[in-house]
Amino acid sequence: MKKNSPEKVLVTGGAGFIGSNLVDALVEEGLDVSIIDNLETGQRGNINPKANFFQVDIRKYEEIAPIFENIDCVLHLAALPRIQPAIRDPFPAHHTNATGTLNVLTAAQRAGVKRLIYSGSSSVYGKQSSLPFKEDMKPDPLNPYAVQKLVGEMYCRNFSELYRLPTVILRYFNVYGPREILEGAYATVIGIFRQQLKQGLPMTIVADGGEKTRDFTHVRDVVRANILAMGSDKVGKAEIINIGTGKNYSIKELAEMFRGPIEVIPPRPGETVTTLADNKKAKELLGWEPTVDLPSGVEELKKLHGLA
Repeated sequence: MKKNSPEKVLVTGGAGFIGSNLVDALVEEGLDVSIIDNLETGQRGNINPKANFFQVDIRKYEEIAPIFENIDCVLHLAALPRIQPAIRDPFPAHHTNATGTLNVLTAAQRAGVKRLIYSGSSSVYGKQSSLPFKEDMKPDPLNPYAVQKLVGEMYCRNFSELYRLPTVILRYFNVYGPREILEGAYATVIGIFRQQLKQGLPMTIVADGGEKTRDFTHVRDVVRANILAMGSDKVGKAEIINIGTGKNYSIKELAEMFRGPIEVIPPRPGETVTTLADNKKAKELLGWEPTVDLPSGVEELKKLHGLA
């Protein structure tokens, strides 16, 4: 990590899938790490015992604000992170993803935090006329979750320009890996496949989704992008940076990597046909490149969970 990297960091959503992996890496770097998480989707078992844990909700400004005092850098990952639950009921997701983000930015700015890194989503791209997705493309959010994540980005830009809070926006592409959610409304597709196979069930692919393509990005690469963004002297003005591999696979191809039976289920609304990252900006500003391709990442998960 670079010399200008912070010593005291705060990770919102630090008991969740991506957040807990990030906390582990930050602790390994020797940093003083604090976590905010309400454990709605995060797990107590994910919490690193060397981190300071605060079970509070980012929707409640008065409760979170004191935790930001004397923090150098905030890594904001707390969110209700899935498309379909937000379609069914946009209000809970909006309160967390939009209002909660405003609370986090406000608390950071008032506490004099030196940098905030926002976990964005490739869902803001929606339908684009060309591939790969580049950061300067006009967003086209197709669902409430994507709208909320775009609002968070816009707030980051506002706080950078109006309130002099240095911010960085990392747009993640379909993150997977250890500790991903396996069941319920917030499960990821790879998590769902893993759980179905462990239970002896066929993997479910939506009727129009077998040929949908996704740029799947391993959580280790996402963690590394956050750490590089903490120390880079080339960012801090609400730069938007794609974090994806630059290669996509169909959901059908993904299922074939798990080598199990497949069942077709009805299609789901509000999801884009394809995602594919242009990651040149990540290389230029962060010195970041992906290190784990999807076949290798899937094989690693299969061995880890006894599915190989």
